[in-house]
Amino acid sequence: MAFIPPVTKLSSSIIRILGCNPGPMTLQGTNTYLLGTGKRRLLIDTGDADIPDYLKHLGRVLEEEKAMIGAIILTHWHHDHVGGVKDVLRMFADIDCHVYKYPRVNETDVCPEVPAEIKIEKLSDQQEFEVVGSKLQIVHTPGHTTDHVILTTAEGVLFSGDCILGEGTAVFEDLYSYMKSLENILTIKPAIIYPGHGNVIEDPIAKIKYYINHRNHREEQILDLFMKNPQKQMKCMDVVKVIYQETPEKLWPAASLNVGHHLSKLAKEGKLSKILQSNEETYHLNKPSNL
Repeated sequence: MAFIPPVTKLSSSIIRILGCNPGPMTLQGTNTYLLGTGKRRLLIDTGDADIPDYLKHLGRVLEEEKAMIGAIILTHWHHDHVGGVKDVLRMFADIDCHVYKYPRVNETDVCPEVPAEIKIEKLSDQQEFEVVGSKLQIVHTPGHTTDHVILTTAEGVLFSGDCILGEGTAVFEDLYSYMKSLENILTIKPAIIYPGHGNVIEDPIAKIKYYINHRNHREEQILDLFMKNPQKQMKCMDVVKVIYQETPEKLWPAASLNVGHHLSKLAKEGKLSKILQSNEETYHLNKPSNL
């Protein structure tokens, strides 16, 4: 794991400020990015709430750059990306600073860490933002969460939020949407990726393909199991016990969550059928004509 310093000047118009909130899910912490070269800058994500070290580093950067934050874009609603909004607005934003986030789908669009009096304006797919020295376009990439977005530039820079990480693989709410988003990112052909966690991704195409292939391989294993048992109905744990035989049993419940996402995706694609049996989702192979 390559060390990430608290502050890194990645280019003449991009400064990374580490959220100083390390953990099992955040790795060394949330990466936030300050964009632009003028007095009013754009900040991507804000880290967790009440992190003095993050605020100290962000404040020092803004002082050295003689700048303030003119807009904040949140890649998605998770606490380690939105929690610091209230502190950043209070300490470093200009009076006209706006906060933007894509709306969540079929959910109450509330971020518990963001006080209700802070207005969050709605992002839209393909929306553009421009500050002196930087121009960005929003791309809606659901899967990790329904409201997840990435940001791209004409120069091939891509800010991936939690869709693609600098280390390991990402978790997701909906695998079907997530895979579609990965394919969408692949068509963008980024030259470099600045992720929400982990270090800079210098070989983005290889990384995206790895993410896609990793999930496809697991899906092939699961579908093959159903193909070999065409008459059998199986629950998530039935699949886990076969596919994850070499995994310690104490980890099977966690594996079951991932398998559940795969089964749901296969059902959406018409390859499996899902029925509710004794309050549990059960799956079986669809007719060959549907495959």
